[in-house]
Amino acid sequence: MNVAVIIAGGTGNRMGQNIPKQFINVYDKPVLIYTLEGFQRHPQIDAIAVVCIDGWHDILRAYANQFNITKLKWIVSGGATGQESIRNGVYALEGICSDDDIVIIHDGIRPLVDASVLSDVIVKCGQYGNAVTSMPYNEQIFVVDDEVSTVKYIPRETLRRVSTPQAYKYGKLNWAYHKAFAEEIGIYGSAYTNTMMVELGERLYFAAGSDKNIKLTTKDDLELFKAYLKSDKDNWLK
Repeated sequence: MNVAVIIAGGTGNRMGQNIPKQFINVYDKPVLIYTLEGFQRHPQIDAIAVVCIDGWHDILRAYANQFNITKLKWIVSGGATGQESIRNGVYALEGICSDDDIVIIHDGIRPLVDASVLSDVIVKCGQYGNAVTSMPYNEQIFVVDDEVSTVKYIPRETLRRVSTPQAYKYGKLNWAYHKAFAEEIGIYGSAYTNTMMVELGERLYFAAGSDKNIKLTTKDDLELFKAYLKSDKDNWLK
């Protein structure tokens, strides 16, 4: 079984709106529904769990019914941090997923996940036990020396940009979150599942990525999302 865990537990303060950014309507449809539709359409996704901000569960269920998101099976309350939200989603699958089931973690505010990216992350996870969406880094990276200058750079060929979706075998994923929160490893600041896994000593495996897979953080990102919708609507929307 392949289960998607969509993380939508944040408030999105940087967007500067009165509602969580995952529920902002773009062309009469919430951002989160665009995300869920990508998983709904994919033939290898069997079920969806959404980790949702408290107070919005009923609204999400209504939207799912309106837009025919039939694979949505579970809505879980978010935590105080991103890692707590992911943990809540992982723990909610205890007794539901077997150790070899694949769990795909994805940000609810990345609404342009491509079917080929999803397919590759599932295939790679089946091969290696995990897979993280990644892209080459195309800019030069310099290390700050004294805040105004540098004497060192990092060869970009040695770097990869990693985002979501990320896929993990459930047994290892569940073990990792129990260990990480019990021992306070890789759960603070900007930590995510991938960084936590590395801090726990796990090797990660790269899967395909897409430049279109943007994260909606600011109003400018929303405008870019709208532009993608207009330019690609004949190719990927229903």
